[in-house]
Amino acid sequence: QVQLVESGGGLAQAGGSLTLSCKASRSIHSSIPMAWYRQAPGKQRELVARIRSGRDPDYADSVMGRFTISRDNAKYMVYLEMKGLKREDTAVYYCNVRHAGSNYWGQGTQVTVDY
Repeated sequence: QVQLVESGGGLAQAGGSLTLSCKASRSIHSSIPMAWYRQAPGKQRELVARIRSGRDPDYADSVMGRFTISRDNAKYMVYLEMKGLKREDTAVYYCNVRHAGSNYWGQGTQVTVDY
């Protein structure tokens, strides 16, 4: 079992920045991908970024160059640094990991981008 707890969401101005954090309840081997997804109202949940050791991170085209995913395995943490925020980034952001055959999600953190 893995519990994931996100934090760091909130209200930001367009062009501004936010950093999301996700803390896992246990160590996740660095070779196991951890990811951020988001779900906007009326839309499907989509992959935002994913990170694992030995590979470059994956990013959705819509956030490439603006968002950066990172991870601190010693602290059981994964981060999403978001810069140049746009209104279309407004969504609930979820942390995700697939571990031992199960798919785990956090409760989500709301990001709202306003003018």
